[in-house]
Amino acid sequence: MIVRKSNAEWRGDLKSGTGSVALGSGAYTGPYSFQSRFESGTGTNPEELIAAAHAGCYSMAFSHALASAGFAPIRVATTASVKLEAVAGGFAITGIDLVMEAAVPNIDYEQFQTIAAEAKVGCPVSKALVAVPIALVATLVGE
Repeated sequence: MIVRKSNAEWRGDLKSGTGSVALGSGAYTGPYSFQSRFESGTGTNPEELIAAAHAGCYSMAFSHALASAGFAPIRVATTASVKLEAVAGGFAITGIDLVMEAAVPNIDYEQFQTIAAEAKVGCPVSKALVAVPIALVATLVGE
């Protein structure tokens, strides 16, 4: 079993407190705050980190699915947008939009769309976030 760790520390109350997050790999360490999460302050936030994880995971899952189907992708670029909204009882992640474009030689549009949709369902991060609606826009581009 592979285990990945990150950590976070928060000091103070919600509005005026500050926090820091660190990826276990050491690739990123930085601040987060009420402003960076709910407004437009400096620093990261949990939803942005989820978006980065989902975009990275989906890009890898789709590339693998393409290769398994006999296609050699040149490039897969994914943007994930995580929606955080006020709901009854607080805030919730209410949806994730994946927007992907890929350059894949010798694949037709229907094959591309089928594999893209299957990768969305099979991506480990998508599986972890199954309680959240996940939309996908997949675009086949030339390279």
